[in-house]
Formats: sequence, C-alpha cells, structure tokens
Amino acid sequence: MTMSIFTYFYYKCLAVLLRAVVGLGTRVSATPDSVRPIPSRDVGRSIKVHVYRQSSSSPSPVLLNFHGSGFILPLHGSDDEFCRRVSRETKYTVLDVPYRLAPEHPFPAALNDVEDAINYVLARPDEFDLTHFSLSGFSAGGNLILAASSLLFPPDTFRSLVSFYPVTNLTIDPASKHAPNRQGRAIPVPVSRVFIGCYVPPTVDKRDPRISPHFAPLDRFPRRMLMITADGDSLAPETELLAENLQQQQGWQVDYQRMEQCNHAWDKQAHAAGTPQHEAKDRAYGLAVDLLNE
Repeated sequence: MTMSIFTYFYYKCLAVLLRAVVGLGTRVSATPDSVRPIPSRDVGRSIKVHVYRQSSSSPSPVLLNFHGSGFILPLHGSDDEFCRRVSRETKYTVLDVPYRLAPEHPFPAALNDVEDAINYVLARPDEFDLTHFSLSGFSAGGNLILAASSLLFPPDTFRSLVSFYPVTNLTIDPASKHAPNRQGRAIPVPVSRVFIGCYVPPTVDKRDPRISPHFAPLDRFPRRMLMITADGDSLAPETELLAENLQQQQGWQVDYQRMEQCNHAWDKQAHAAGTPQHEAKDRAYGLAVDLLNE
C-alpha cells in the first residue's frame, strides 16, 4: 500500500522536521538487561528487541510492549521505566519491541512487525508461559496492540492488555477531537494530521479496524483490559468510549482510568515527586502491575 511520490516527499519532509523538533526536547535512554534480534517476515531484516528479565526461570510470563511514536517518531526505549518496573514487580519477562515507522514504511508495516513479534513468542513455549502472554502499548503502540489482539490472533491468545492513551479512531478529524479538560495541552491538530497522513496512504480506508480498532468486533478483544487516559488529551474520549462498549460484553473485565491534570504522554516528561503528574504516573504503572499480577 503506497502513496504517490509527491505525497511521500511532502510527508517525509514534515516527518524529518518533527523528528528533529522532538529530538531536541527528548532524550531516550534505555538500560535493558539484553538486546535480542528477532526475525521479521522480511528476508535479511531483524527486529532488535529490548529484554527486561528479573528471573532466569523458564517458561516465564511474557509482556510485549510497544512504544508511542505518532507512527513516525523513533522513540523505542522511551518506555524503559515502565518495562523495568514490570520486570521488577511481576514475574513477567518484558520484550520492548520497536516497529517500522511511516512515511518510509506506512500501514501495514508497523502492524506486520507487531504480528511478527507476537508470532516469535508463540513459537517459544519452552521459554515463555503462553497462558500468561500479555500486551502493553503507548499511544500509537496502544493502537497497534488493540488492532493486533482483536483482528490478527484468535480470541484468548492474550491473558491481558494494557493500553496507555491510544488512538482508536482515525476516521475522526483531529480538529473534532477535544480533551475532557480544555485547559490541557492536546496534540496540535496539524501535528495529528501529519501523523495520520504519514501512516495511512490516501487510498486506504481509515475505517479498516486494523487502523481504527474502534471498528473491530468487540468479542475479539482480550477479556482482561486496562485503558489509561488523560484529561488533557484529545484522544481520551474515543478510548473511553471503546472501553465502555467493551464493558457491556459479558465476561469481559475492562477498566479505564482517566488521569487528572495530565496531557498526552505525560508520563514521559520529567515531573517532580509530589506533583499530580508524577503521582498519576506511579498510579497508572501500578494499575498495570496489579493487572498483570492477578
């Protein structure tokens, strides 16, 4: 699925600019226990996964985590604190997985990488306890795990899913999305449109549930889910709507928690101890740990 050369270079220039701006203000520093290359479906290419592992015992529960990116930003490793906390406070081995970025690799490249990483784990029952196979994702990564878990794999493949401030419906123009707290700092509308334009080629229907999990069959989602939103994030209403729809499914344990005085990706910013944002990060990560430990 491709875009025209003109469209590609237009979005390529915008992506390069945004990467430069984000790079000036964001320093990604990860300290995994090891780095493991896992094979992709593309001959000669591997996916370099960060591994966080407290225990050497096998098979261990396993959590696959996928970072935020707006589908275009190279932020693998930005979830280091979350991954380390999960590996320290649960029995889970955490694989923090990168994926290809748009516009160089538009839909479905990122989702293909997610699928390849999941298949890698499923093929290793001696190393991983597949009865405790869970997914987590932030922002665009949250979108990808919602799509993969509900459409690409049989129901009940995953024990639980944790999605932090995901985008769930790309059919809605960003200008029509509003944060519950209008005083928050939502993602600027032009930036959101660049994210979407880079990721979704013009010929592709944004109603495709692999792009907009809002349209996926509800009975295909994992039965145990936690959705974290922020009151200053314009993506919060669509995430909460999906969670509320899932709560109506008999047999589903779905919780969503809205963090007050927080913006999109607030947990990736440095906030002093005692601030509402620092306390919200601790609470959100703690809720994820609690779900995984159930």
